[in-house]
Amino acid sequence: GGLSYKTTGSTGDGYIFAKSLGHRVTELRPSLVAMLIKEPFIKELQGLSLRNIEIKIRQNKKTLYEGFGEMLFTRNGVSGPLILSASSIAGDKLYKEDGKLLIDLKPALTSEELDARLVRDFTEFKAKALKNAFDKLLPKSLIPVFLEKIRINPEKKAGELTKNERNRITESLKAFELGITGLFGYEEAVITRGGVSVKEVDPHTMESKKVKGIYFAGEVLDLDALTGGFNL
Repeated sequence: GGLSYKTTGSTGDGYIFAKSLGHRVTELRPSLVAMLIKEPFIKELQGLSLRNIEIKIRQNKKTLYEGFGEMLFTRNGVSGPLILSASSIAGDKLYKEDGKLLIDLKPALTSEELDARLVRDFTEFKAKALKNAFDKLLPKSLIPVFLEKIRINPEKKAGELTKNERNRITESLKAFELGITGLFGYEEAVITRGGVSVKEVDPHTMESKKVKGIYFAGEVLDLDALTGGFNL
């Protein structure tokens, strides 16, 4: 076993045993794990699930991960299949330095198509306050948070929006930005990344190449994959 899921009885002793027998154990860290978000409004979105969205994880203008799927807001962060997979690929860098999460809430539409959709919706709901004109665009719990973030008065009539304000809405729908301040630890992690170097294990028998009669398998090995499928 690894260092994650200690309630199963796994204590990470396998790494200690392997080291004592002369094996190299690569750097260990929690993986397939939720991300911490800095914005205080995140707690207002707890339990909200977003489907069919695209995300990008960025750090210092470099894209570390891109993916399409489903994510979930938690009390102080984000989780779900898409985020867990992102943590596996971008986690090494995010444990060392903060990053940015960019969510495309409408990936099926280009910016131009989305703007045209906004014009139609806001014309239809022109007499409504903006907070009540997003029902066809966003989940209800996300609407006030979204408007707060882009700094547009939620009481403003939809028909009174300026082109500049509409552009801000479009940009944020295509790239809703949140700050990543780190990843959760082993208590939340699905797996442990790192372990006994696979170069020192016979892939056909799982026997140690260094010590006859010693076998390794599972979490103790430096071998992992994205959420679902192989890991399960």
